Amino acid sequence: MEARIYKSTGSWYTAKGEDGKFYQARAKGVFKIEGITSTNPIAVGDKVIMEPEEGSADTAIITEILPRHNYIARQSPSHKRQHHIVAANIDQSFLICTIRDPRTSQGFIDRFLVGSEAFHVPAVLVFNKKDIYKEKDLEQFFRLKDVYENIGYPVKLVSADKEEGMEELHEMMKGKTTLFSGHSGVGKSSLINKIIPGLNLRTKNISGWSGKGLHTTTFAEMFDLPYGGSIIDTPGVREFGVIDIEKRELSHYFPEMRALIHDCQFNNCIHVNEPGCSVLAALERSEIDVERYVSYLRIMDTIEENNY
Repeated sequence: MEARIYKSTGSWYTAKGEDGKFYQARAKGVFKIEGITSTNPIAVGDKVIMEPEEGSADTAIITEILPRHNYIARQSPSHKRQHHIVAANIDQSFLICTIRDPRTSQGFIDRFLVGSEAFHVPAVLVFNKKDIYKEKDLEQFFRLKDVYENIGYPVKLVSADKEEGMEELHEMMKGKTTLFSGHSGVGKSSLINKIIPGLNLRTKNISGWSGKGLHTTTFAEMFDLPYGGSIIDTPGVREFGVIDIEKRELSHYFPEMRALIHDCQFNNCIHVNEPGCSVLAALERSEIDVERYVSYLRIMDTIEENNY
């Protein structure tokens, strides 16, 4: 029967069959998907074929992974040259951000957006904790909103605690599979608990001495929405490693640069110090955000290091 993977904990998977029932499933042999080197061959969101095990009503064997229409991956924490597939078959990704407590850096946001662009997953920036922001925090939010909406990314401001701005999120998620990601401590689990009442995901306050969030989600897991669609909750990530992108391709994943690259004097321009560069000219005219360009250069440096 066909099924979808809802949780992966290593060698065992929670899968929902087309009969609407949940099974504990394991893979038959080793799966290799052509062109993908990953530490986890089966990911949350994957559609699979499985066979119920004889003599058991709730266990099954996965015999086939069905083709993915997309997936999103990050650098494996333990193998720097391998992928870890975060989730597959996603309609959109929500990056949960905060202006403070803890602060989500613009560099982190940009790395996430590059990853989403590279894997063809539409991205939305959702800033949580609206209820704690002071005037200076709101000024920073509106600056970032201006930058990212001008590029084409939706930006939302919500408060999970006060349930402000939630209706719009519900509308955006209806009938879709939405990946939730973000640093630990941004209130991702609190937000999901408000979206799916009764789920009761564990939440923790951020660490007082470091200002960094504490991890509360260990494995990616999918949950059905009461109005159709699903959420994939992912472990809090401190860094989002950009993978399998060459230096000359990086600007293709910055939409504001992508629109200009055909106007550069040289077709192999990487927009750093080349003459006749349309991206550098747009930067001088303040048509490209300086912080976004700094993120571009920092990601470029990372790619150089990984190519030794």
